[in-house]
Amino acid sequence: MIGLTVGLGLYTFVYAKGYSYLTNNPQACTNCHVMQEYYDAWEKSGHRAVAVCNDCHTPHNLVGKYLTKTENGFFHSLAFTSGRFPDNITIRERDYQVTESTCRSCHSAITLAIAGPHNTKTISCIRCHFDVGHSAAGFVMSDRTSPSEKPDDERF
Repeated sequence: MIGLTVGLGLYTFVYAKGYSYLTNNPQACTNCHVMQEYYDAWEKSGHRAVAVCNDCHTPHNLVGKYLTKTENGFFHSLAFTSGRFPDNITIRERDYQVTESTCRSCHSAITLAIAGPHNTKTISCIRCHFDVGHSAAGFVMSDRTSPSEKPDDERF
């Protein structure tokens, strides 16, 4: 039984090109056809010259990066294998926070100037700039806000 499980797992890993997800190559994301539009949009964006998918969508440390890739890979595989995924891709809260953090890290001079060094109110970069990395993609941004955000009239 263990051999069967390991064999099936290895076959699935090779068939699904799982090894490609261990790299920083953005084309790995297009292994799932639903991501092709996002990849094409990234190729047309200004971020293409300075960032690949992992730069924005994974933490900037080795352990965090591969834990995030493993978790996302498992749940993406489960969703696409079972056919249980939404028509409009939505970002999970943890991934939202990772992406928000990388915006703030790469653009720290700007975000610090906007928020101020002692500002305790959080303004989300993604809320207004949701299409920056994928500017030509025809995706829908949900009207949700991060739990750390205040309603519009309480943010400033």
